[in-house]
Amino acid sequence: MVLRNDRGYTREQLAELADISDKFLYEIETGKKGFSAVTLMNLSKALEVSLDYIMTGTGSRKYDSEIAAAIEKFKPNTLEQVDRILKAAYEISKEE
Repeated sequence: MVLRNDRGYTREQLAELADISDKFLYEIETGKKGFSAVTLMNLSKALEVSLDYIMTGTGSRKYDSEIAAAIEKFKPNTLEQVDRILKAAYEISKEE
């Protein structure tokens, strides 16, 4: 549920993306039901995280390494500006 909320999805939205019912997603989130490997893959794709991230809470999100590689290309003296730009972009995205 935390990851779903972090992504800004309602239960209904994520269930639709993962091709499951919102009731079934609720039962997964509350630990009342288990799920198949296919459902795990669908949730992983919908949330853009690795399979192990869903199962254990650790691992990588889909774009972590790509973002880190892009940030490493900046000169150290510009990283503070990059940080401000990314924070502003995040705030704008929350408004949508």
